[in-house]
Amino acid sequence: MRDLSEARAFYGDLLGCPEGRSSDDWVDFDFFGHQIVAHLSPDEVGHKAHNDVDGDSVPVRHFGAILSMAEWKKLAARLTEKKTSFIIEPGIRFEGLPGEQATFFFLDPSGNALEFKAFHDDSAIFAR
Repeated sequence: MRDLSEARAFYGDLLGCPEGRSSDDWVDFDFFGHQIVAHLSPDEVGHKAHNDVDGDSVPVRHFGAILSMAEWKKLAARLTEKKTSFIIEPGIRFEGLPGEQATFFFLDPSGNALEFKAFHDDSAIFAR
């Protein structure tokens, strides 16, 4: 997003998507029951490729899915067994905080960053 105020006005005000966690560089939205993250990237040329999130360098442009914890563990194990090159290794983010989640990132064959995450309690998906 070129401007987080614009993102909040469009996703929050116009579309009615409740805001979740945020920082100076990104905002989570409850996009009709799915998480969409607006990361600040004001210029297409020379845009910021990563944001620091809970000590990890998260790709600004990414898409993913929320799985059950059992599905997440199974997929993480399968990808590890297949020697997948992770951008962010499977692990727990925001440990002990609202929104605690299991997560990992890797690239598809076209270089698109994918995130898979899981929560012990689905009510924590948009917890602040």
